[in-house]
Amino acid sequence: MPDLPAELRRVLDELLDEKYIEGTIKAVEYLRGTPVTEYYADMLRYLRSKWSSLQMLQNSFSSYFREIVLRPRKLATDLQQMDTSAFLLSAKYFHSGISVELAFTTIDFGHVKNQLTQMPGGNRSLFESSWKKCLPSISSFQCLELVIEALRLTSAVYLQPEMVLNLPKDLQEETFKNITTVFKELYDKMAARTQRAIYEWMRQTLQRSYKPPGLSGSGSWITAENLWFLGRYIVHLPVEEIQKISLNEIRLFINYDNATKQLDSVYDITPATAKAFQERIDASGFDLTNTSTVYRLGLLVCFFDNIQELDTGEAHSLLHQMIKCNRLKGFQVAVRKLKSHLLELVLKNQTLNESLDSISDAIAGLSFTQLESLSPQAVRSAISALRTVAGWTESQMIILVDKFIGDSKQLSLFNISQLGELMLGVSSGLLYNVSAEDLIQAVTGTLSDHAAQLSPVQRMVVVSKMVETMDIPSVLDLLNGSFLKELSLSNLLKVKGYNITRLDHKELRRSQLVIKTSETRWMGNDYSADQALYLYNVVSGGKPGSEIISFSEFVKGLTCEQIQSFDNMTFLLVAEVFKSNLDLLSSHQLNCLAWKYQREAPKLMPPLLLAYLPPAVLEDITQSVCRLLLFSLGRTELHLIIPDSTKRNKVIRRALQCLNYTLQDEYDVDALGRMICNLSPQIIKTNISVKALTEAFMQFRSCKRLSNDQKREIQTKIREYYGNPTAWQPELIQDLGPLVTFLSKEDLTIIAEKFPDILLQLALDVEGEVIFQDFLAVVFSTLKRAIGNNKLSSLTPDCRGLTAPSFDQMLKLADANSYWSAQELRCMSTQTFIKSVERLGALKSFDIIQLAALKDKAKMAWGPIRSWKKYQIVALGRIALALDESEIKELELGSIDTVAALSQQTQWTPTQARSILEGFFQASGLTVDALKEWDLIGLGSLLCAMTGHEISYLSASTYSAAAARIGEIVCKVEILQELLKKARYTFGNVTDWYNFILEEVGTVAAGISKEEIKVLNEELMPYFQPTAIAALPSEVFKELSPKQLANLGPENAAIVTESQKAALSIEQLSSLQAAVDGANSNHLIQMLLSASPVLNSSSFHGGNLFLLWAACIIVYFIA
Repeated sequence: MPDLPAELRRVLDELLDEKYIEGTIKAVEYLRGTPVTEYYADMLRYLRSKWSSLQMLQNSFSSYFREIVLRPRKLATDLQQMDTSAFLLSAKYFHSGISVELAFTTIDFGHVKNQLTQMPGGNRSLFESSWKKCLPSISSFQCLELVIEALRLTSAVYLQPEMVLNLPKDLQEETFKNITTVFKELYDKMAARTQRAIYEWMRQTLQRSYKPPGLSGSGSWITAENLWFLGRYIVHLPVEEIQKISLNEIRLFINYDNATKQLDSVYDITPATAKAFQERIDASGFDLTNTSTVYRLGLLVCFFDNIQELDTGEAHSLLHQMIKCNRLKGFQVAVRKLKSHLLELVLKNQTLNESLDSISDAIAGLSFTQLESLSPQAVRSAISALRTVAGWTESQMIILVDKFIGDSKQLSLFNISQLGELMLGVSSGLLYNVSAEDLIQAVTGTLSDHAAQLSPVQRMVVVSKMVETMDIPSVLDLLNGSFLKELSLSNLLKVKGYNITRLDHKELRRSQLVIKTSETRWMGNDYSADQALYLYNVVSGGKPGSEIISFSEFVKGLTCEQIQSFDNMTFLLVAEVFKSNLDLLSSHQLNCLAWKYQREAPKLMPPLLLAYLPPAVLEDITQSVCRLLLFSLGRTELHLIIPDSTKRNKVIRRALQCLNYTLQDEYDVDALGRMICNLSPQIIKTNISVKALTEAFMQFRSCKRLSNDQKREIQTKIREYYGNPTAWQPELIQDLGPLVTFLSKEDLTIIAEKFPDILLQLALDVEGEVIFQDFLAVVFSTLKRAIGNNKLSSLTPDCRGLTAPSFDQMLKLADANSYWSAQELRCMSTQTFIKSVERLGALKSFDIIQLAALKDKAKMAWGPIRSWKKYQIVALGRIALALDESEIKELELGSIDTVAALSQQTQWTPTQARSILEGFFQASGLTVDALKEWDLIGLGSLLCAMTGHEISYLSASTYSAAAARIGEIVCKVEILQELLKKARYTFGNVTDWYNFILEEVGTVAAGISKEEIKVLNEELMPYFQPTAIAALPSEVFKELSPKQLANLGPENAAIVTESQKAALSIEQLSSLQAAVDGANSNHLIQMLLSASPVLNSSSFHGGNLFLLWAACIIVYFIA
């Protein structure tokens, strides 16, 4: 065809040969400068001669576009097959993000880039392609610029040690400086092994270029210039290399203006490295005790080793410099010990009262005895410094506040602003006595800033004071955040009309579901959705639903019926609002929304909503939709969005089909995302390829709910992949992080012998998590070995030959403290107990014998129980569980704040709980009918120790003000029945309740009678709290009709107990299963399956030929 230009024919040939990227590069270049309108008919004839057409070509592009987005491995392969010039040319267009006007269309590179980089693995493919294609030509300006931009935009998270090994060792000086600058910028984002690999590459390059002075040709390559050049990477210098640095060079380095800034940023430096630098600096002539030198040392001061040479002034200066040590990534126990020694030096020539406002954050380490010794005047004078210190415990704050208040027992607005975060130590009684005017101002200032840190009792005191002095609309206007969520439904019921705009950007109590995704905020319940449900009801009169839910918090208040009632046009208008606020909705709302999308706009349905439909629906989805579902599930905590394990396993199996049940490489791991935490032990054992393991290990690190069987399979994989731990390097252990705790006792012992400091730091990192006992045992043995033969010999005969724990040892051991025997705990010094009581009281692993030993130690330290003060009782934590009934009676329990601290423990025996309750009534002088709402909140689960007769005396108004909090506790059914009487008095007969009332009362609804539950409207069933459903007696639960059971909602249905199920008929069980699966009671699943597909591949936005084409030439990675 002579009329068609050869270049245009070559473009079409490459496109027809499915070389889409090469063809499109040439198309852009050719079409930009050449008018092709006159060749349009010739192009069509040429395509027909090749048995193709423009439509077929467009369809091919569309398919290719979907494939590279859903399977980025394909994109990586295609990009790497391009020649370098074409690759760089395409980079120019894509990186610009501009729109290009062509003869047939406009190409929006920015839009296409966003489409592609939103999918898991897309970023990895673009980064790896850029790295591999440009590494051989990295000295060229274009390639260097591309690699640097790719590193910055991805924070180097995909940069692996083996990739660093391929970096050229002979780069030009300017190229070397440019790329190392980026490596230094991104240091904290990289894995430890990658950091180490970059250091080795930099070292080799610097060594090669080093020209030693003189004729000998000897000398260390580590010059002052090279030290500065290494930046953060100086922490990887071996100690023996540091010891070889020329004294003149180290002197020059410390004198650099930027040296201090550099040393301030070495957050991961180890004690050995820091001390090696200190010794070299000291030997070079610097006086390490000099204030100006100390300032220049940066984070090296955190490991200062010559405190015996310091005078008081120098110790004082060093303490101030050590504030920055909180930024260290480890070794905080050593830092705390050093601060303590320095504080002792400072206090040699000054009293604590005199120096209180000038000893930096070391004051957080003061003991109760030291804090008690402070004068009120000293605390008041230093309050501006005290309130800025991080790390105060609640008991310390109680002491400081008592000192600050003194004998006045009054708190003003000015005092509240002075206290700041120390407000947690203010008693509820003192807070209630603040004048209404001062409290109103404080709520919009200091108290609002620290509301989340206040206790529920304190927050309720503030809200109650507001309600007493203001009308409810004014309270709604004033309160925000944690305070607003304490406002009771009984108060909201007084609001009959309200301007919706005044609630914009205010957070109401959330609905039942809690989800954490990688892209959104925490979703879920502080308690219930009752506020949103009621306020939606209040403001909905006369306003269209689309207008109301434009204020996103109000989506929490939508009922299923309201969601279903949106007409098609309205629903399409608000679909984007729903899509942006899925995190605010309960599982019941999400199930309803999924069905609504299915009927009104299936192609617009967010893939995540598919998981809320019955598992059978998933069987018919297309492969492309399957991957979109996989990507969505990979961003969630699956056990929270699908609470039923049977349904969850079905969804997991369907999602894994998208990957052919195999993780081939890191791209599959990217696609799986957080769903990797739900893989069965068998899948972990047999279906993860070697190529995928490195990334799989990184993903497993973030899994918090792995079973023991899963952990054992991961342990086996680690051992197979990395070999015997005798050959491991510290960076590997750091990268594996919590996965190290899965290893066998033998392997852990090897690591402990090689890297004891790293293992002890790991124990602190995983504190509070569920850990194999083998790990804790090895950690304990490691510390015991370090102690050596430091046995007790001069104490009582019972302690002779034992190793008593010290404060520093207990800080290091974290949860491994549970391995101290009861006798060893009894043998600790009184001072050690006082310093460590709050840490010991917080440990969940002590048994009752160990707790009893600690209780006896408390008696030795603090004297008779009747003399114990409020802060001491609060400090006990779980140790208080060892108190018997007679000992509890001796406690001073007149303050609800003290009782609230005790009520946080959930393992009281009924007799202990009753003793605490009686102790509170006796010491406070209160009777049941005189209790305030904050008293009920403070009593918490101790309310369950009341008798039904006592509960009958509760004030109904007090109950209603605290109903949401009371609805969180689970008592025996007789108590719930009595509490329900109070709810009836406040809200009317149960059969007349609205959904928001059922949400508010929580578990108290489990006190419902057989007669009442039979006649409840089925539409109310999803508004039972899950804890209420689980607490319903079986004889009451079995009275639910099949229709009521079908309407429970997925979360409530999943919580039904085995004993409750056993009482149901076959028909009831079938309805219950439908609720678990997410079936819509008004639509048969078979109708759905016979209808058009739920989603299809066209729901992924494509665009015209050249828009689709543009996706093929992406070469930049966007993080």
